[in-house]
Amino acid sequence: MKAEQQYIDLFSQCEDLICRKSVPVLNALRAEAFAHFERLGFPSLQGEDYKYTDVAKAFAPDYGLNLNRLDIPVNPYDVFRCDVPNLSTSLYFVVNDVFYNKELPKAHLPEGVYAGGLMEFARLYPEIAARYYGHGASMEDNALVALNTMLAQDGFVFYVPRGVVVERPVQLVNIFRSDVDTMANRRLLFIVEEDAEAKLLVCDHSIDDVKFLANQVVEIFAGENAHVDYYDLEESSASTSRFSSLYVRQAGNSNVVVNGVTLTNGLTRNNYHVSLDGEGATLTLSGMSVLDGEQQLDTYSLVSHNVPRCTCNELFKNVLNDHAVGAFSGRILVKEGAEKTSAYQTNRNLCATRECRMYSKPQLEIYADDVKCSHGMTTGQLDDAALFYMQSRGIPREEARMLLSVAFTADVIEQIRLDALRDRLHRLVEKRFRGELAKCEGCRICK
Repeated sequence: MKAEQQYIDLFSQCEDLICRKSVPVLNALRAEAFAHFERLGFPSLQGEDYKYTDVAKAFAPDYGLNLNRLDIPVNPYDVFRCDVPNLSTSLYFVVNDVFYNKELPKAHLPEGVYAGGLMEFARLYPEIAARYYGHGASMEDNALVALNTMLAQDGFVFYVPRGVVVERPVQLVNIFRSDVDTMANRRLLFIVEEDAEAKLLVCDHSIDDVKFLANQVVEIFAGENAHVDYYDLEESSASTSRFSSLYVRQAGNSNVVVNGVTLTNGLTRNNYHVSLDGEGATLTLSGMSVLDGEQQLDTYSLVSHNVPRCTCNELFKNVLNDHAVGAFSGRILVKEGAEKTSAYQTNRNLCATRECRMYSKPQLEIYADDVKCSHGMTTGQLDDAALFYMQSRGIPREEARMLLSVAFTADVIEQIRLDALRDRLHRLVEKRFRGELAKCEGCRICK
């Protein structure tokens, strides 16, 4: 039986239950999503975009799904403390794919701002939810988005209305917790309207030693003149597979930073789709990973310049050891009429062993004149001359390798616009290269 069939059968048999445990805004798109998923099926290894990640194999096991919305026996506020020094956040949790609403942060958000569960948001503000939900992510050509839209029953929303500045960052922690192999269909909606500002930090964490599969969709909307920061920190486990599809829609003169850091994982596929729809929009898209053992990270990005005078800077770096596998496929599309575009794409990779593998494919597709565009890729090993110089100054070889690796990743972290988070990540990356478990400060789960 093909891997798709169990999900087709599941939805056909449980559609009423899925809808009954959710809300009309989410239910309205399920039938269309089902039709797209049935037509598309999972991406094939024969296609260009997924030639290094076997999606069907990852989704083939019979994972448990919590369609009945049963309570998971964990209070994340009791077991998780992520006290990054000097970073004061409003902290929220999603356990598997259910928003945890039994205890909420006491910090006061500005008037009109909403941070909380997707189901509750759709009940309170159905018109706003319907205006944005499903209008950033594409189901027509992405089977993973279609599958998520079929099955998602809840999620998280961070909504900032026009002209509001949220000084305090919001932090969302996705916790995997289960006694059996579990699949979660997570949905995240991040809406920052005209002249508004907000920052969102999302952390992934796995507790139990079972197999987890996350299929998540993130939709980010940046209104005109909006300033939006989205940071994604993955610290899961070797038995966790994560497929993330992130979509960004930018209006004129908006400024968006998207930064993803993978420190521990099993199999990860990150898809970034950014649409620059208004003149003067600026995007900074970056990511880094530290991979060893049998870990795998596959990154795909598509940045579409649809109008003139937009800017994007794209930087992805990976450090691989042992038998780890990395892949990067980045595409910048400059459409006809998008003059005065500035677009830069860079992928840099370090391979510490002969057994690890890195595949890279940077791409530019330009249909306009008077543009400034470039792309580049390098894959290699640490500089022997630099290693020799550091050893000649009394630094042991392994310490020198660690310091050079940390320096290699530093410019990705430096693009983070939260000082405390940036400093903390520098320390976590150093711990990771030293072979220590990368812990969040004060996290009882890791301890």
